[in-house]
This record gives sequence, C-alpha cells and structure tokens, in this order.
Amino acid sequence: AYERTCRYFARKTNSVVVSVGYRLAPEHPYPTQFEDCLTATIHFMRTAQDYGVDPSRIIVCGDSSGGTLTAAVAQALVNRRDLPKLRAQILIYPYLQCVDFNLPSYQQNEGVPILLKERTLVLGLKYLNKDLSVMEAMLNGCHIPEDLQLKYQKWVSPA
Repeated sequence: AYERTCRYFARKTNSVVVSVGYRLAPEHPYPTQFEDCLTATIHFMRTAQDYGVDPSRIIVCGDSSGGTLTAAVAQALVNRRDLPKLRAQILIYPYLQCVDFNLPSYQQNEGVPILLKERTLVLGLKYLNKDLSVMEAMLNGCHIPEDLQLKYQKWVSPA
C-alpha cells in the first residue's frame, strides 16, 4: 500500500527508503513489531552494498504505528558503532507523546475522524497490551507521577 509513497521519498531525497512489513497485533503482541523492524533494518544496513546501495543514504520511514516504530528503530540505532548512521527518519503522524493528552494538538484534533483522541489512546494501549481500564486516568494525566511531570514540563507543556 505504501510503495508509491516510498518511491516518492526515495526519488525526492536521492536515498533508499526501507519499508518493513512487520507482523501485526493482536496475533503478534508488542514488542514483535519493533523487533521485526529493527531486525530488518539492521540486516539491510549490513547488506546494503550487496544491493548496490550506499549505506550512508538509508532513510527509515513510517506512518501512524509505523512512524512510532520508525522513531524507536532510529533511537535503537543511534549509538551503534557497528552500523552506518541513518541518513534520516520520516515520521508521519506517529504516536510519540502520551504524557499529556490535553496538549493543544490533542485538543485541536480530538474530534477528527480516524485520529479521535480516545481512539488514539485505545489503539496505543492495545498496541502495548495494556488494560483499557487505565484510559480515564491517562486522559486526566494521572498516569505520570507529579515529579516526572515537573521534570519534563519544559518539553511537554501547552505553554
């Protein structure tokens, strides 16, 4: 489904885009998806030259849960000295911030079809194999201890 998009990114950036068909939940619970993406990316990075690809031109990309996985893979690889550095990561509406569900972007988009705030939270909890009974507490910000809220306030704050 994403072949045209991947080809577009590859052409426009003169890079290689790695698109991984990872196994899906609920049949394959978390962290299977992350492990699939990380394994595939490492394999490609190690064998890129076998395919005539310059390893310094590799970009990873994903949308929605795939964007979240892309960010996680990039973080897992950032300090690896045995692999070339990724050229970039492209994240298309990833699920990255679940500290505060009352930030402006959540407020502005809480009623937008597909990305409804409550639906986003349900999907995130299901992805992580977590009990949905914590939803109300999370929507109210009760899932993060006050000391951590204060610690990360400058990065996760509506101000």
